[in-house]
Amino acid sequence: MKLDLKPYRGQHCETTATGTLLRQIGLECSEPMLFGLGEGLSFFFWKTKSMDYPFLGGRIKPDLLTKNIARNLGLRLTVRESSSRERAWRSVKELLDSGKAVGLKLDCYHLEYFSHPIHFAGHYVAIVGYDEESAFLVDTEQQGSEAKTSLRSLSEARAERGSMSSRNLYYVIERGAEVTPLREAIESAIQNNAECYLNPPIKNSSYKGIEKAGREIVAWFDRSQNRKEEFGMSAMLMERAGTGGAIFRNLYRDFLGEAYKLTEREGIGRAYERFRGIARSWSELIALLEKVAEEEDRRDILEASERLKELSEREREAMQLLLAGD
Repeated sequence: MKLDLKPYRGQHCETTATGTLLRQIGLECSEPMLFGLGEGLSFFFWKTKSMDYPFLGGRIKPDLLTKNIARNLGLRLTVRESSSRERAWRSVKELLDSGKAVGLKLDCYHLEYFSHPIHFAGHYVAIVGYDEESAFLVDTEQQGSEAKTSLRSLSEARAERGSMSSRNLYYVIERGAEVTPLREAIESAIQNNAECYLNPPIKNSSYKGIEKAGREIVAWFDRSQNRKEEFGMSAMLMERAGTGGAIFRNLYRDFLGEAYKLTEREGIGRAYERFRGIARSWSELIALLEKVAEEEDRRDILEASERLKELSEREREAMQLLLAGD
C-alpha cells in the first residue's frame, strides 16, 4: 500500500519529513517558514575524544525542530520510541494502514538509495507506504525526494545506536482544536529563537559557539593530519548537506523575509537585511575552508578565524533586533 500524498520537496531532512506530514493535514508552508517556525537557528562547535575532528552545525538539536513547529501552530504531535524493532514496525504499519503518513528518525547509513552513505543517526524521513519487501519514503531533493529501501535496511537504520540516535523513533502530527494564525505563530517563534540564541546554555553553542570556533579552528588546522579531508568534509556539510546553504543561514534569511511581509514589523525587516549579509559571509567562509582543504595555507585559516569572530558579533546583533520585537 502507498498513500496518495504528494511529497514535500525540501533540502533539509526534518523540514522535508515534517512538511510531508503537514501537507497531509492541509497545511502548506515553505521550507524556510518551517525552519523559522521550528526556531531552528543556532550553532554548535562540537568535539569529543571519540571524534577525529570537530563538527560545526548550524541548527538546534535534533528532535526539537518539529516539536517547536507543532507547538507554535497549535498542532498535536505524538512521538513514540520502542526498544523492540518488531513492535516499532508494527506501530508504524498500523498508522500507515489507517491512512497516516509517519515521520521516522534513523541512521541514513543503512538506506539503500544513499550513493555515499555515512553514519548519521539524526536523519529524518517520512514513510508513506510499504509492500512485502520495501518501504516507500519521502527524503530530501538531494536524495531524489521519493525513495524506496528494503524493510530490512529500514529496520537497521531505525535501530542503529550512536550519537544523536533514538530507539526506533516515529511521530505523527494531527490538527488541534484550532490552528494558530500564522502571524501569531511567527512572532512567537522569532521571540523564542532569539531568546534561546542570545542565552546559550553552553559556551560551544549559539553566537558563543561561533566565537569559540574562531578561536579553536587554528589549533585544529595545526594538529590536523589530513587537512584536505577534514576541512573539505566540514565545508561540504556546512554548505550542501541539507542545510539549504550557508549552514542554514539561507533558510533563516528567507524565513525572515516572509515574516516581514506578513507582519510588517520593522525589527524583523532590519534583521532580514542583516541576515542577507550574514548568509553571504557564511558562504564566503565556507569557500575559504574549501581553499584551506586544497592549499593548506595557514594564512587562510587565520582569515577564517577572524571571519568567524566577526560573524559571532553580527549574529548576536541581528538576534537582538528580533528579541526587541520592534
